[in-house]
Amino acid sequence: MLNWITKFYQMNLYTSDDVKEFVKSGDITEADFKTITGQDYAA
Repeated sequence: MLNWITKFYQMNLYTSDDVKEFVKSGDITEADFKTITGQDYAA
């Protein structure tokens, strides 16, 4: 799932807020969030 989220984010199909939802649902970690977006995760 991480690869899909990363690709969709890079294609601007997901925003950082969308990616945060995946952290909240437990699909990715906070570290994954930073890897994908380059931002620190803040709930």
